[in-house]
Amino acid sequence: MMGEDTLDKLDLNQAQFNRLKALCANMSILADVCRADLLLYAKSPDGRALTIAQSMPHSVSPLYKTSRVGVYVGTRGHQDILDALEGHGKEGIVYTVTVRGATVAREVYRVRDHTGQIIAVLASDSYWLAYERHRRRSLAFQQGLNEFVRMVLRGELYPRESLTPFGEHDGLLLVGADRRIQYMSGIAQSMYRRLGFRDSLVGVSIDQLATVDTEMVEHTLGQSIGYERQDEQYGLTWIRKSLPINAPALNLRNRLRRSLKRPIRGRIVPYGVFILLHDATEALEAQRELESKTAMLREVHHRVKNNLQVIASLLQMQARRVESQEARSALEESVSRIQSVAVVHEFLSQGATGTIDLKEIATRIVHQIRQSLLDPSSSIRLSVQGESIWLPAEQATRCSLVVNELVQNAIEHGIDNSKGGLVEVSLVDHGDSVSIVVQDDGQGLPEGFNLDTDAHLGLRIVKSMVERDLRGRLQLLSMEGTRVVVSFDKALWGGE
Repeated sequence: MMGEDTLDKLDLNQAQFNRLKALCANMSILADVCRADLLLYAKSPDGRALTIAQSMPHSVSPLYKTSRVGVYVGTRGHQDILDALEGHGKEGIVYTVTVRGATVAREVYRVRDHTGQIIAVLASDSYWLAYERHRRRSLAFQQGLNEFVRMVLRGELYPRESLTPFGEHDGLLLVGADRRIQYMSGIAQSMYRRLGFRDSLVGVSIDQLATVDTEMVEHTLGQSIGYERQDEQYGLTWIRKSLPINAPALNLRNRLRRSLKRPIRGRIVPYGVFILLHDATEALEAQRELESKTAMLREVHHRVKNNLQVIASLLQMQARRVESQEARSALEESVSRIQSVAVVHEFLSQGATGTIDLKEIATRIVHQIRQSLLDPSSSIRLSVQGESIWLPAEQATRCSLVVNELVQNAIEHGIDNSKGGLVEVSLVDHGDSVSIVVQDDGQGLPEGFNLDTDAHLGLRIVKSMVERDLRGRLQLLSMEGTRVVVSFDKALWGGE
């Protein structure tokens, strides 16, 4: 990560700015391959050392748990950084420092612009145990990694944002410019055994492998940008990344230069290619299984919604045939309740994410009530106010019934239909809790109203659902009409 505001604190020309920006874009993959935390320091105009970028590795447990970007460092524990920024001391020295109580090996690299001026310092911090393991790897790998780091510091690797991270359980190959495998990590050897390669492949030409590695090398060798592709072979799905390693011609032995198949152009020549291997078989199978279950779940919710709508239609037909007004009203109220539950399943059939926006649910229910209960000429106005509040599906279902009952109750008992009025649903997210407020500007509650004894069926349903299912609180107030407040805690839902 790079703090954009930290750049304002530096005195850089455009070329220097571009060099650091390119380096920062490559720090993530560099930290993964180096298996170390990387921190980039530059000197501020007042002479202090400022942390301008940081990258935590995916291949090992990171040393730093929080961002250090924007932090000024002093002499305590960072004298090596200050000396390197001033051009003092030698490069290639490994320092011992303490980070969060752990003994850490720190390698310091100077970052120069095209004129040779030091513009930043890159610190590679790793646990000493990890550093010692790195030192025990083959000399070919160490030399290849060193040339790769230098290439990135020179700004010769163009960033590619689509490269996925290099993880702890991924394999690594180093293929030389002569197209022979110079190094294989233990994980890489195990992965190739699954493809049928039992013997060591070190020293073998990459062209002899019946894999896409040859194409990866040809696509990357001598270039300045990484490459990534996904392939299936023998029932396995691998994601491969290839990273070019280029070096100054003077750094290479004459023997290596003579083995190159492509001509040397300028002072920089291809040194080799890192191939990073990730076995994505299990992850992709799990993803496909999840997508299949999600599609099935959406279909179930779609069918439930359709079945509820069929039931609602049957009840509507029955309501038109009954002669008793009381029976007709009871059937119409049941239709409205069923439709409010169907709204939830409709949203789940579209997304099936397990959470639903309460505001969308309330808006849809209010629209249904306007169409079913109010004449087009009615002067009663309905509105929904508030922000989006995402709730689990079961909780949203209870809330949909609560909104349905309270809005219907306000229309039928709170407002004089002949005079009109306003029914407003307000949704408030308090962070840990939610409030649903239904306010009308009607006649208010009757004097001496008691929720336990005087409430209609709809209010009794709301009271039971709020207290039993939502484990919340229900308040009824007479204030310029009737105000009903339903409050419940998010944390109390599920698993209890």
